[in-house]
Amino acid sequence: MSRLNVTSFLAEGKFTPFHFWMLFWACVIITFDMYDLVIFGSVLPVLMTDWGITPAQAGLVGSSGLFGMMIGAMVFGLLADRFGRRNILIASIIMFSAATVLCAVAPGPAIFGGLRFIAGLGIGGILPTIIAMLTDYAPKRLANTFVAIVMSFFSVGGILAALVAMVVIPRFGWQATYYVAALPLLLLPLMLPYFADSPAVLLATGRENRLHAILGRIAPGKISPVTELVAVSEVPVDAAAVKRSPLAALFADGRALATLMVWVAFFMCLLMVNGLNTWLPGLMVNAGYALTAGLTFMATMNIGAIIGTLTLGRLADKLGVKKVLIPMFLVAGVSIIALGYGNSFAMLIALVFIAGACTMGAQNISYAFVSQYYPSHIRSTAIGMASGIGRLGAIGGPTFGGLLLSLGVSSQMNFLFFAIPGFIAAAAFFLVPLGKKQAPAAATTPDVGTPAPSTV
Repeated sequence: MSRLNVTSFLAEGKFTPFHFWMLFWACVIITFDMYDLVIFGSVLPVLMTDWGITPAQAGLVGSSGLFGMMIGAMVFGLLADRFGRRNILIASIIMFSAATVLCAVAPGPAIFGGLRFIAGLGIGGILPTIIAMLTDYAPKRLANTFVAIVMSFFSVGGILAALVAMVVIPRFGWQATYYVAALPLLLLPLMLPYFADSPAVLLATGRENRLHAILGRIAPGKISPVTELVAVSEVPVDAAAVKRSPLAALFADGRALATLMVWVAFFMCLLMVNGLNTWLPGLMVNAGYALTAGLTFMATMNIGAIIGTLTLGRLADKLGVKKVLIPMFLVAGVSIIALGYGNSFAMLIALVFIAGACTMGAQNISYAFVSQYYPSHIRSTAIGMASGIGRLGAIGGPTFGGLLLSLGVSSQMNFLFFAIPGFIAAAAFFLVPLGKKQAPAAATTPDVGTPAPSTV
């Protein structure tokens, strides 16, 4: 009987229709993730008028979704490694989509905030499972590109939310914008065939038939039903490993320093990104520019984020993620500092574009690094914990920017302080040790073979 090393087979495989649809549905899900977050800001002025709530109350309602995301990323990432990514992903989609739709019939801010918290839990659970799933099945040479494409659709979701709000609210009221979030629920049956648990975990838990079916869809007619499947990776995965605590495993086998440094990097990066997203227009106004110019800078920064994520994701596939991430964070810091010294509108536009490409781009590519650094059976936990820690930074980012502005220091000092987290993130990733890379194995061998190489 022939044996197939599934790990190498997938890593060395071609891009197939199965990969296209897995990637397509992942982009759809991420788009609606961001739609849910951004649509709140679009309907907020109407809600404040209709319900008579104060800015402080509105801020509390808005924060409920962010806290839900933080908790959801940590908890559901861990649960995905214990009970299967497919099941947790489905539950997360149902949770965030249903809770968002129910926001439309919320009678007041308290229930509305509670529903946003539940939606945030679901949104938090989606990213760790989606990224881990893509990494499991993507050809190794395209793994970072897959993650970059999906992460760029966060910006697409923000654009969609703004467009829907402009068209729908004047005609049908703010409630109709939340009914749009039912689409992921309606599309879920079409997505299900492309959701799959890790090959290593499927084999370790005795579900070889399920893996045979998936591989048959990836490479029709190329794998015999009687072929014995094995999943050889740098870290062996067995049933006992799957049952052990994924959280404790993040610090096992020499990964403690790496885990702590990844958490530091995620915290600093999201503090910087969310702080700039919130305060860049204000910082530019403080520097003497009109509000309309500040909003132009904001749009430019997000365009830079999309282009930077896609371009640098492809570069990471060629050079390795760490070799791309560290320079990105350093360039981000330098470009932010330079914003305080820009002497022309054109120069500032260019600097803001670079800052967007390198700050948000680095954050998006960081998920690719984490998904490949950790073994498959703890991958969702690793992404979820890093994302959750990062959300703490995201929550603190607007406060950080507000404190800077309240100090009344020069615009140069404001931008200098915003750049510091980028330099800390670069140092943190520099300290993450990389394991020794191994040569790729043949996909089908009479023996087990060796694992495919890492691209971190």
